[in-house]
Amino acid sequence: MAKQPDSDSFMDMFGKFGRDLKVPNVDVEAILAHHRKNLEALEKSARASAAGASSLLSRQREMLKDTLREVTEMAQSYRAPGNPQELMAKQTEFARKSFEAALKNAGEVAELVKKSGTESVDILRTRIKEAMEEIRAGYDRK
Repeated sequence: MAKQPDSDSFMDMFGKFGRDLKVPNVDVEAILAHHRKNLEALEKSARASAAGASSLLSRQREMLKDTLREVTEMAQSYRAPGNPQELMAKQTEFARKSFEAALKNAGEVAELVKKSGTESVDILRTRIKEAMEEIRAGYDRK
């Protein structure tokens, strides 16, 4: 029968390893706290990215639904005019509306992606600054 893995987390195993080494002047708990904060920041950043992706997909679904509704309405109200100039004018209007909608939607999607990415990166940037301050404070104490 296969041996079941111990239920210790990575942080618990690392802490035990550090304490077992009995190296003088090493604060294993401080190191663990530092890395725990790093892992928490990574988790928070991943959650922000996931939330951004979810809102992006939701908005794209809404855009597609709106576009299909508009196309359906245009197709249902379309009657082939006898005059070729009227036909050309209707086709031009349809193309213009489609192009404007595509531009508007692309801009909105780009803004959502930018916001999501910025939020995620800001979380990590903040943690990096905090980590550097923690390291400086550690050296200043010595």
